[in-house]
Amino acid sequence: MGKGSQLTQLKSAISQAGLAGRPPPSKKRKRTQSKTDQADKDKKAAKLKEIQQKLNPFDVKVTKLKHDVGGRKIKGVMGKPAQSRQAGIEERKHTLLKEYETKNHAGGIVDRRFGENDPSMSLEERMLERFTKERQRTSKGDLFNLEDDGDMELTHYGQSLSKLDDFEDVGLELDEDEEETRGQIDSETVKAVHFGGFEDEDEEGGDGEASLLPPRKKSKAEVMAEVMAKSKEHKYRRQAEKEEDESLRAQLDDDFDSLRSLLYSAPTQPAPADKPVSELLGTSERDAEYDALIRALAFEARAKPKDRTKTEEELALEEKVRLEEKERRRVRRMQGLDSDGSGEEGEGGRRGKKRAGGGDDLEDDFYDEMGAEWGVGGVGKGLREEGVGSASEEEDGGEEASASEEEEKSDEEDEGEWVSDDGTDEDEEVEEGEQEDLVALSKTKSSGKNGKNNSKGDNGKRKELPYTFPAPETHEKFLEIVEDIEDEDVPTVIQRIRTLYHPSLAEGNKFKLQALSNVLIDHILYITSPPDPRFPLLSALLPHLAALTQQYPIPVAEHFRSKLSLMHKNLKRGLSSGSLDPSSKTWPGLPELSLLRVIGLVWPTSDMKHPVVSPARLLMGAYLGLARVRTLADVASGLFLCTLFLQYEARSKRFVPEAVNFAINAVLHLAPSGYKDVKDVPGWFPCLDFQSELCKPLMISHKQVKKLGLEVEKPDLGRMLVGEVLSEQEKVDLLALALDLLGRFAEIYKGIEGFIELYDPILQVLEHIESHRLPQSLKDRLTKSIDMLTRILKFSRQARRPLQLQAHKPIPIPSYVPKFESSSSNYFRNRDPDHERNEAAKLRRQYKQEKKGALRELRKDARFLAGVQQMEQMEKDKRYGQRMKQVFGSIESERAEQKAMEREKKREKKRAEKK
Repeated sequence: MGKGSQLTQLKSAISQAGLAGRPPPSKKRKRTQSKTDQADKDKKAAKLKEIQQKLNPFDVKVTKLKHDVGGRKIKGVMGKPAQSRQAGIEERKHTLLKEYETKNHAGGIVDRRFGENDPSMSLEERMLERFTKERQRTSKGDLFNLEDDGDMELTHYGQSLSKLDDFEDVGLELDEDEEETRGQIDSETVKAVHFGGFEDEDEEGGDGEASLLPPRKKSKAEVMAEVMAKSKEHKYRRQAEKEEDESLRAQLDDDFDSLRSLLYSAPTQPAPADKPVSELLGTSERDAEYDALIRALAFEARAKPKDRTKTEEELALEEKVRLEEKERRRVRRMQGLDSDGSGEEGEGGRRGKKRAGGGDDLEDDFYDEMGAEWGVGGVGKGLREEGVGSASEEEDGGEEASASEEEEKSDEEDEGEWVSDDGTDEDEEVEEGEQEDLVALSKTKSSGKNGKNNSKGDNGKRKELPYTFPAPETHEKFLEIVEDIEDEDVPTVIQRIRTLYHPSLAEGNKFKLQALSNVLIDHILYITSPPDPRFPLLSALLPHLAALTQQYPIPVAEHFRSKLSLMHKNLKRGLSSGSLDPSSKTWPGLPELSLLRVIGLVWPTSDMKHPVVSPARLLMGAYLGLARVRTLADVASGLFLCTLFLQYEARSKRFVPEAVNFAINAVLHLAPSGYKDVKDVPGWFPCLDFQSELCKPLMISHKQVKKLGLEVEKPDLGRMLVGEVLSEQEKVDLLALALDLLGRFAEIYKGIEGFIELYDPILQVLEHIESHRLPQSLKDRLTKSIDMLTRILKFSRQARRPLQLQAHKPIPIPSYVPKFESSSSNYFRNRDPDHERNEAAKLRRQYKQEKKGALRELRKDARFLAGVQQMEQMEKDKRYGQRMKQVFGSIESERAEQKAMEREKKREKKRAEKK
């Protein structure tokens, strides 16, 4: 490159390339210009580009090699940073810039499926429209349908395939003279295709080279022909065997008379010759039965296809229409009008006509007449849950349901478990004042009347239950609905409400069912409130509450938490007024215990953290740990809470010290023992109320037990918690329950580390009980508990091992591979004799390089985005400046006009003064 400025260098390079000094072409030359001139232009452009690259020293960057070896090609020695930088910028414009521009943009996807945005189309219409479009789209491809019976036919080399014979030239010709070889393959085909004739080929004078060639591959037609020939051969063979069997059977039938004469003695009276052999053998009756059975099978009705399975929405809609129709007919019958003929005909033709009564008709055919209505379950798919009976089962089986409910009640009393109550989420503040009820009691219940509803008329007959009911929003409205309905019909009412207001039938039914679930919780608290708790009705309502809870868990959980919060607030109020005050309510009553029991049945109790069960567990622990024992009802309530803890922790087996502590304290309160003071009681569990003035009357009286001859029975916790005067029988029952709970907790907690420290004092307390002052059945139960605890403690002591250091293999002395540097080369310096360390070092180097490259690319992306943002800001500032200039210009022009007007006014004023 010559010296001088870049312009001088450019001129000299152009002149050296022969691109300068040529005059512009004339018009005449332009007309005669040919296509070859285009190639000259391309060469000239290439030369100019080469000159441009040589003039700019920054377009090409060359890395100087330390040791240049001739003939060696190394990548990356020469680079073009400007072009690579421009290529990176262009790539970022197509990728990063597009992503930056659409960063906060919303998507524009439009749902164009048939009928999705058309509210006037039903689901069936949408499916029909889609099916029509699909058939129209697929019908376009029927032109090449091979199964179509059109005029098209397949050809091969211009010949129709339908006219070709698949069995030509395959060696299956039939020899007319030889019938024995019919259906067999001829010998020529066997020699040519099968494994035969290898020795004959050379003898026949064939070429040696041809004999060495591999055998010809069979065509598909030949293979199929061979297969069909073999199948025909097997078929003919089976037919021959069948014919032989038939002939042998016919021969045996002909010779049967001679064989029969050998087997049986001659008859006393000769049989008539005209009777058939089958009649002589006595087989006519069996033949008649066989013929009758064949005729019956011939006239048997064939199976018919059934209707498709209906969806949950369709079943719910049909059930709602059915209940509404029944309600209309019921109202018409109640008003003395004729039943609706259209509805009766729609359900079964002559069903609406009542048969004429006979002389001995007792008018007890109501259920036969309404059987089709009362027999329907009344629930759609999804409404029937486990344990939820159908409407027919609840209506027709009243006596069975009442019997089962009594059994459930007895089982619950045997286990000492009741259903429990809810709490609300409120601020934890100790408020002083009266106790708040969990649910407001109606006037009928609060006035002391019988809480059971009476839905029978004046003549003692049961009133007919309506089929439709309004959806109750509050508990008061629900009480108005079930005011004249008996308890055994309340589940039927709830089931019909759930059916009528299924979520798929209307948009607002979901919220109505959520309100119904809250109403059920309040009603459970209402029916379990004293003085007349109704536990059979509670058992019947529980499946409906469980189904609604599974369907709407969040609203139901909130209502449960609100009730739990109110119970906790009542507990704090009772403790603040005095835990030993008999008037303060510190222990839960029947509604609270019922709610806690329902929580354990509806929600999973084995979770570590649960929004409903965890607060309930904490509340029960607060009752057992903070409340003080004053009466026998407090002991019954506490033992029921211990039973609930046993139910809650049956799977998780979490340790609850409050439950075990209260159970042993109940034993100390009820059982006569040799301990006179709290200091004499072994162990470290607190005994705050032991031998107190309020707890001394709780101890079992030996005289009363011996006088009355009491034995252990099932504890009636419902009567104990109502507040009635309790006798010695209840004390004996509660002591037996406490001993049973201690044994059950021992079975659960026998695997924990501190079981010996926990149950060793309990065993000592049980051994110091004066068993001679107890009934015989209770004495046997105490002895059984002591034996069980002794055995479990023995096994626990045997399984316990002393603490010791962790056993492990001896740690060897570390040995290192010596590092040898045999050369100063970087290649050998970076290599390690240890293969694993070498690979690890290689991965670290690769990671370091990739990290550098990623950081470099991220910095470039950041610079590019910063430049784009700067350009946007500059454009924004430029537009803002232009707007401000326009505004200032308009303001200045207005101000100039204003000043000119003011000057003109001054001049006119001066002129007026001069005049």
